[in-house]
Amino acid sequence: MMKERLQQAKKNKKDEFYTQLTDIEKELGHYKEHFKNKIIFCNCDDPKESNFFKYFALNFKHLGLRKLITTHYTNRRGNSYKLEIIEDINNDGRIDLNDAVKTPLQGDGDFRSDECIEILKEADIIVTNPPFSLFREYVGQLIDFEKSFIIVGHQNALSYKEIFKLIKENKLWLGYGFKGGAGHFINKYYEDYATAGNHKDGMIRVSGVNWFTNLDIKKRHEDLILYKQYTPEEYPKYDNFDAINVDKTKEIPMDYDGYMGVPITFMDKYNPEQFEIIGQMATTKVDEFNFGYPYINGTKKYARILIQNKRLQNGN
Repeated sequence: MMKERLQQAKKNKKDEFYTQLTDIEKELGHYKEHFKNKIIFCNCDDPKESNFFKYFALNFKHLGLRKLITTHYTNRRGNSYKLEIIEDINNDGRIDLNDAVKTPLQGDGDFRSDECIEILKEADIIVTNPPFSLFREYVGQLIDFEKSFIIVGHQNALSYKEIFKLIKENKLWLGYGFKGGAGHFINKYYEDYATAGNHKDGMIRVSGVNWFTNLDIKKRHEDLILYKQYTPEEYPKYDNFDAINVDKTKEIPMDYDGYMGVPITFMDKYNPEQFEIIGQMATTKVDEFNFGYPYINGTKKYARILIQNKRLQNGN
């Protein structure tokens, strides 16, 4: 039993990727209008390490927050706690980290615990970097409780059936993202194999990370400019699905009204007013959202998102 606990503790530690304050500032600057008079909950944070609580604490008045809450997770039951900032309790004329009130929790601070769920019910917007290994479960909880959120996740999550369903139904989409599609995170339990130019001391470079949200942002309504015309030679059809293949998002033909398979990087440019998501061809499993890996003349292609141009369907 002790060995299992130690292995689980080690696994939990490996799931702790602490986000840089600069990355948080760059992304959350696009959501300022959403934060006014709201209760923000960072429920997958370690207040001593995480910069999410720090960001909101330092910008409490500027953003017009009503309350800021974070819960600390520990693998030792009864040693967790909650931090809350509501007002200037020390009367120094500002609201910051010095105004945080610490309250012990009975449990370990796990986001799935009854204590944390009760706090979740009170919150308006959840902002954090949840464990990548629990991403499906974490997002499912936010959807079940109808919460707004801005969270960090890996692009692999786009192919998860549960996550893709939310994307297709326009209940979740990508935020503005990390520069170059990669982020540097604090995590001393992994060795960083980044090249010298990409290496940062004490950090690990993670490719394919994204911000996921269900808050409306300007980016979501920007049209992708199309300039290429369709030809059967340049855009062959798949062997196993009636859709043409598009190798680059920027090369989506402007005059094709049928189904198209585009790279998953398309999701960063997705405007639901311009395109409709039909499904995906991303895994070997076939279900109502996924139609198996795409093949052309017997050759397997990279994973694809299946889309259709809504403007052409509407005669525009």
